[in-house]
Amino acid sequence: MKKPLIASLVLVLALSACGTMRESRLNPRNWFGGQSTETLVPATGWGGTVDRRALVPAVTELEVLRTPEGAVVHATGMTATQGWWDAELRAINDERPVNGALIYEFVLASPMSATRVAGTDASRTVTAGVKISNRRLEGVQRIVVRGAQNQREIRR
Repeated sequence: MKKPLIASLVLVLALSACGTMRESRLNPRNWFGGQSTETLVPATGWGGTVDRRALVPAVTELEVLRTPEGAVVHATGMTATQGWWDAELRAINDERPVNGALIYEFVLASPMSATRVAGTDASRTVTAGVKISNRRLEGVQRIVVRGAQNQREIRR
């Protein structure tokens, strides 16, 4: 009767010690280090929203208007059909000059519904503009606006 009682008492004491064995180096599960989680997120983040606007098919006009604070770049483009909207001159390279050139892409959103009618040239003309400060214009020799089929540039 003494042997089973002593064995069960030793078993109960051993099981109660398992709670502290969890962090012990004697536990084989701790021999190769703990689990760690690594994320694959870039340090700068995922960049938020994706701009799904298309390049204007053709850039037809480009002009730069000087202002006391800098300049306004005004571009005109021609689309194949009517209904294109949300036009913008999107800066490339965070609006920093590349080989002395500020480069913009002329982007716009497609029509909300399908349009079969090409319409007149005036109804398919789209314009966009962007203001550039004097500080951004330092070191710039030319301004380039890109479309899908062509690009236009103005030199200083």
